Amino acid sequence: MPYTAKDYSKLIGMTGFSETLLKNHFTLYQGYVTNTNKVIDALGQMLRDGKTGNPEFAELKRRLGWEFNGMRLHEYYFDNLGGKSGINKNGKLIKKLFEDFGTYETWEKDFKAVGTMRGIGWVALYQDVTNGRLINFWINEHDVGHPTGCNPILIMDVFEHAFMLDYGLKRADYIEAFFKNVDWSVVEGRLK
Repeated sequence: MPYTAKDYSKLIGMTGFSETLLKNHFTLYQGYVTNTNKVIDALGQMLRDGKTGNPEFAELKRRLGWEFNGMRLHEYYFDNLGGKSGINKNGKLIKKLFEDFGTYETWEKDFKAVGTMRGIGWVALYQDVTNGRLINFWINEHDVGHPTGCNPILIMDVFEHAFMLDYGLKRADYIEAFFKNVDWSVVEGRLK
């Protein structure tokens, strides 16, 4: 069953994100969905044809991680946007952030610091499923840097396509706009 791109047009009109930036970003995401399907189809055909012992198969298998994670990370990212209110001050997420970081503000400072590091990639708040601990991670590439056995809670895209059109080199300003649009109910719903 092929993957289908989700419709995120409801995000158009979000404060701090131009329509052009969002539409470009949606098109990029749709490309990851399309390419995930193409790579899976090609790998399936190679498997049926008994062509698994060649370099093309190996490279496509490696490419699958890039395309699939590019698709999935964008879905997490877009799904955790569109909120209009702050974090639930009595919710389980805020309690967990206090438990693991001391305060919400300390967690947010760490998350934003990760987001302003030099380089391209993603910032992710992950929950370690073995002990429930929340940890902010830098993901350099779609297919590199994901902590094994962890559940993504909050995803922020810090590749240039996510902010350059609207913010130029002012990544910190983009991060402020991102935080104004987090759908905290979605984020809290990801907590195990």
